[in-house]
Amino acid sequence: MKIPFFQSETANSKGRNRLSQFLILVSFLFSFTIIRVETHLQRAGIIPNQNGVLHIHHMVPGILLVLISGYIGISFWSHTRIRLFVSVLFGIGAALAIDEFALWLFLKDVYWAKQGRDSVDAVFIISVIMLIVFLISEIHDHSFVKKLLGKK
Repeated sequence: MKIPFFQSETANSKGRNRLSQFLILVSFLFSFTIIRVETHLQRAGIIPNQNGVLHIHHMVPGILLVLISGYIGISFWSHTRIRLFVSVLFGIGAALAIDEFALWLFLKDVYWAKQGRDSVDAVFIISVIMLIVFLISEIHDHSFVKKLLGKK
């Protein structure tokens, strides 16, 4: 798979690693946005919510996705397509889990309470960390500077 921005001039594996980082970040942000929209629509009564005694928070499938994608990603690291696929799964799972970060802290459902804002803050902090790591890995081999200056 050849994607120009992510191709490193020094080593193809570095470019693929950055693509994995980028896919995790994008799928994380996209999934967080989708789940927030969905929960707001559920709260407004536009789409149905879980009814009944058992309520499965979306962090449960999120944690399962993180565990499964982490295991598969580590087991098949040298297979680029598998690694890229599980990068997306990891980002989705991380978003689902971190969106319920306040539940982790307070051990009760505070999603719509003032404490629920902690989940949004956690998503913001994690997104910034992912972006910084991605930028550092891009700048580290100076390929970004070379691309800016038009050098090969």
